[in-house]
Amino acid sequence: MKKITIVGVGRVGESTAQILAQDELCQELVLLGRRDGVPQGVALDIHESSPLFRFDVKVTGATDPAAMSDSDLVIITAGLPRKPGMSRSDVLDANLQVLTSVVDDVLCYAPDSSLLIVSNPVDVLTYYAWKQTGWDRSRVFGLSGVLDSARMAGFIALETNFSTKDITAMVLGGHGDSMVPLPDYTCIRGIPVSQFMDQKTIDRIVKRTRQGGAEILALKQNSSAYNAPAASVASMVDAISRRRRRILPCVVPLEGEYGLDDIAMGVPVVLGKGGVEQVVELKLSKSEMALFQASSEQIRADLTKVVKGNENV
Repeated sequence: MKKITIVGVGRVGESTAQILAQDELCQELVLLGRRDGVPQGVALDIHESSPLFRFDVKVTGATDPAAMSDSDLVIITAGLPRKPGMSRSDVLDANLQVLTSVVDDVLCYAPDSSLLIVSNPVDVLTYYAWKQTGWDRSRVFGLSGVLDSARMAGFIALETNFSTKDITAMVLGGHGDSMVPLPDYTCIRGIPVSQFMDQKTIDRIVKRTRQGGAEILALKQNSSAYNAPAASVASMVDAISRRRRRILPCVVPLEGEYGLDDIAMGVPVVLGKGGVEQVVELKLSKSEMALFQASSEQIRADLTKVVKGNENV
């Protein structure tokens, strides 16, 4: 890509910017923030690491949204973070207002870009970004399954002591307590994970995966996770920028897939040059489909809250 803009220079935005620059996933990287001096300082700090990490990406910071002009991709990490004891849905009202403002800027200054939503609750925000832009769903997608699947794979590595390089996991559904980890689609070097762990252990890992973000928040107290989310965003950007056509679980508006419509949820997609090039429909068991449906109902409940709270949305 020629140019990527990250809106939001909190910990997730800053960590994401560092990885994108190090991996040279674009020629120019713009960091947008609200307080003058902050995005400029973050950008300068990253630039000063370039001789050590040996990258040539031009990194700049700004507060004027016009700086995103001609971006190929806009990544939105801005918003209110969770505090201990809060769910992702608890920050919905505040973050929807932030998202609406940012998307207005994107439509004004970068109307030909694609949008990658990271802010929570990502399922609801991705849906409203898609509605607000009126764009094809290939251009509006969100982070969730890549991060949740990475967490599940990491937990399996801790349990089995096998290399994380050999572990692939799959998590669908909403990015919250109702997410749907899929042990049947989780393997260690192509071998089903059930061959290495009993059902009780698998169930414990599934539960820990659902609570992965909350576990870190409870431990750190002063911030949510940001390293793993940033690495997950970078893997998605890599798939697009380098045209890899990777199958990754992402939040995307559904148009009949999995029997659902007019909702955005985490499902496996083909991610490449054109953004979301294809939605992959997995064959789910009755119990897995029931969990997926329950997850969709939780997302629709949040969508209903938004409609009731703001008739103009």
